[in-house]
Amino acid sequence: MDLQTTTFSSTHVNKADDASAELPPSPSHGLRPEPAQAASIDIEAFSIDEPVAVPRTRFRMFAILVALFLSLFIAALDATIVATAIPTISSELNSASGYTWVGGAYLLANAAGSPIWSKLSDIWGRKPILLAAVAMFFGSSIMCAKAPSMGLLIVGRSFQGTAGGGLIQLVNITISDLFSMRSRSLYLGLLEFVWALAGGIGPIIGGVLAEYVSWRWIFWINLPVSGITFFLILIFLDVHNPKTKILEGIKAIDWWGSMSILGLTLMLLLGLDFGGVLFAWKSATVICLIVFGSLMSILFVFSEKRLARYPLMPLDLFRNRSNVASLVLCFLHGVVFVAGEYYMPLYFQSVHSASPSRSGLLVLPITFGAALMGITAGFAIHRSGRYLKIIWVGTVLLTIGTALYIHFDVRSSIAEIIVVETIAGFGGGLLFEPPLIALQASVPQKDVATATATFGFIRNLATSLSVVIGGVIFQNCMETRAPFLKAAGVQDTLVQKFSGGEAAANILLIGAIQDANQQRAVKEAFAWSLRFIWVFYACIAGCGVVTGFFIVRQVLSEEHVETKTGISDVKDNTTSRNDTIAP
Repeated sequence: MDLQTTTFSSTHVNKADDASAELPPSPSHGLRPEPAQAASIDIEAFSIDEPVAVPRTRFRMFAILVALFLSLFIAALDATIVATAIPTISSELNSASGYTWVGGAYLLANAAGSPIWSKLSDIWGRKPILLAAVAMFFGSSIMCAKAPSMGLLIVGRSFQGTAGGGLIQLVNITISDLFSMRSRSLYLGLLEFVWALAGGIGPIIGGVLAEYVSWRWIFWINLPVSGITFFLILIFLDVHNPKTKILEGIKAIDWWGSMSILGLTLMLLLGLDFGGVLFAWKSATVICLIVFGSLMSILFVFSEKRLARYPLMPLDLFRNRSNVASLVLCFLHGVVFVAGEYYMPLYFQSVHSASPSRSGLLVLPITFGAALMGITAGFAIHRSGRYLKIIWVGTVLLTIGTALYIHFDVRSSIAEIIVVETIAGFGGGLLFEPPLIALQASVPQKDVATATATFGFIRNLATSLSVVIGGVIFQNCMETRAPFLKAAGVQDTLVQKFSGGEAAANILLIGAIQDANQQRAVKEAFAWSLRFIWVFYACIAGCGVVTGFFIVRQVLSEEHVETKTGISDVKDNTTSRNDTIAP
């Protein structure tokens, strides 16, 4: 889609209009178009009338940032808040088979819908689509809180994930609209801190509520935060509103691309999740889902290249080697980092008999390490304009930390685990925003929103795949431990409950085993199965080390360009405003 972007440069102003060109110094952030006396701008002999940009007040900018940070917070919180409460939820709703999908449905819907939200905001503007996403998150949270069955809870989580995907995408895009490349690195670093904080306290809050109150309050607590967020966005967010007519906007939607990307994501992930659990891997159901899901990728590429007037994901983005490397690294990082937050609570609860709340506390080193490094990376890039070395260090630390997870067993001390989690958290924290900065620096401003949406979609897809694939590996490994559990004297009924897809949902039964040797055998089976998960993730992290060296450094612009959204037939709609105040 062609986006209108308003920029100014004194070198392009006609001499006859020098008086109009004498604008006050403009900050590198927080500009909004306001009606003013028109200035004639000579851009390749084409004159247009543009409003003068004036700075937002500090209070308005503060309110906007609070609204955006809260939007990201609730979306990130619900990605992990159920991690420590899933065993309790599965037990109360009598559904062991729904264990993976309480979290997986959110992440899957999050990934599938995110690029569509971005394109909707290109058509109708950031503000109305942000408000729609917050409202949808509010309503779906009520649905989850009142769900009487696992099926309805999963449906509610799907709607919640769809809204959460929109919030995550739109917050990053709006930040990129508001600030220059150098300035936005700092604010993206703060977004990472908010993301890491929400991801870290999510398991703690979820565990405490499930253990001491009710798991349903995991979803009720979203309502006041969503309400405040909606109010702040409605009152203070003043980005460009294109006022696109509904019918025109509907015609501009890339319907083929939207349907094919949904089909690709849903069928592929459903096939991977069903395989070896509900259906055999060689069953027609699993094979058809995976094959047809893969074929949808061909339809998606054809749609973006031949059919779409305003494509969801312009293929030109993938012609640059550095862009591809940034997106691949984003995928690899998404696969690896979420695993620690999602499967370490399972390790603590099964192997170390930790309560849901304590297991949430024990994964904090990952979160706090990532949050600390996220702010550090954002500040460093803001000051120096350099990001490549940060990426290289992050990939190495993430690989080392993930590889050390492999050695965790029933004898591992908490102190040892915390050190390893911190290393992995440091590495993961350095890789949230620098690859996005590298990608944005390689595309023109009019394509930043699309590039950001593509980046977010790939990360969401990676996290969804990670949870599902990790669950498949764990379930299949637990299935192979059944003979060893029987040999240790564990009752057949318990062996069945600790096998395959039911294992993770029945970890509370470990504490009920009276015989110490049998209990230890079960714990060793869990630790052994989780070890193979970490082998897989360590290999993926190692690929990230190699990928990082293909990213090319770009000079981060100190210019600010505030994007206008809406449908436009203008082909060349980007000019530039030189900042007089360095970011």
